Amino acid sequence: MSIESTAIRPSQPENSTAFKVLGAISVAHMMNDMIQSILLAIYPMLKDDFSLSFAQIGLITLVYQITASLLQPLIGHYTDKHPQPYSLTIGMGSTLLGLLLLSVAPSFPFLLLAAVLVGTGSSIFHPESSRIARMASGGQHGLAQSLFQVGGNVGSALGPLFAALIILPRGQGSVAWFSLAALLAMVVLLQIGRWYERNRGLLVLRTKRSANAIVLPRNKIIAALAVLGVLIFSKYFYMASMSSYLTFYLMEKFSLSIRTSQLYLFIFLAAVAVGTIAGGPIGDRIGRKRVIWASILGVAPFTLLLPHANLFWTGILIVVIGLILASAFSAIVVYAQELVPGKTGMIAGLFFGFAFGMGGVGAAALGHLADTTSISYVYSVCAYLPLLGIVAALLPDTEIKPVPAGTPT
Repeated sequence: MSIESTAIRPSQPENSTAFKVLGAISVAHMMNDMIQSILLAIYPMLKDDFSLSFAQIGLITLVYQITASLLQPLIGHYTDKHPQPYSLTIGMGSTLLGLLLLSVAPSFPFLLLAAVLVGTGSSIFHPESSRIARMASGGQHGLAQSLFQVGGNVGSALGPLFAALIILPRGQGSVAWFSLAALLAMVVLLQIGRWYERNRGLLVLRTKRSANAIVLPRNKIIAALAVLGVLIFSKYFYMASMSSYLTFYLMEKFSLSIRTSQLYLFIFLAAVAVGTIAGGPIGDRIGRKRVIWASILGVAPFTLLLPHANLFWTGILIVVIGLILASAFSAIVVYAQELVPGKTGMIAGLFFGFAFGMGGVGAAALGHLADTTSISYVYSVCAYLPLLGIVAALLPDTEIKPVPAGTPT
């Protein structure tokens, strides 16, 4: 059955939240990010098989993230003016090619090319899928963004788990099995594209009815976006330390095996997924600025404790850090979209792209730092990054009111 026939009719009411469409795009996001996270999850295997340094590991992440970050705002800007309902399927095709190349790559340059293909797929996927989530929101923009984003976080959590259970015991070639997930995602995205094409009128209606949009001087909007950029830098540099190097940290400090350390990474990423669910709807109710403030700055005490904790408390702390830190991103994206109404794709692409870019730069920089010092030192330095959350105080108080379900937007 297709989404267009079972979930949404062409006469989809503007004020109705299309939960089946949100569920479908979230599932597609889960498969997309699961495939991408496999690259991060098999770093220990790639490091051994290709005799890579930590700097080279960071370079793989940098190439992937920079590809995504440079293209996403451009794609979002273009599709704001020229919507492309079927671009999501094409983007997943690029991810599929990158995955297959990763399974047979004979050398480091081919690993970099595989990362470029996966990054390109991500850059196409995120701006348009974020727009679809907003189209299907029925006015509950924070909730819709969280449901969309949590799919990606669940996928990111599943990647290390599947890597530990399937890829690490069988080797590089077993990565190709995950091409089946990419093919399934392409089928789902084709159905979403059909719904998108038949309901593009919702974009026009909601643009015309943005009476609750923020009206701020241009310089204040730019300043607010700059503050959000600082918060993204803080969040994703720290996230890079966790997603790229947590396994190495646990192996070095506590002498854990690769498989056990991957399970800890799965626990952290699962906590991130749970935290993501909360951020959007809480922002709909109490205001996005409060969520942003509490998420970034509020995690600082726990990041400062992490480098000094034993294994038991490390397990507890990574869960708490994941839960709190993850709640910020959905609120940040929707807050920015409300600052610049009518530019949903461009803003989504800008912030997803900047987040990926900061993650890539962070991975490369922290990899170099680990090579010259130690992984433990990296975590001691990164512990202070969430203190930058204090700049959230500079965000303007908006006049946007929470929009309950069933209210036209």
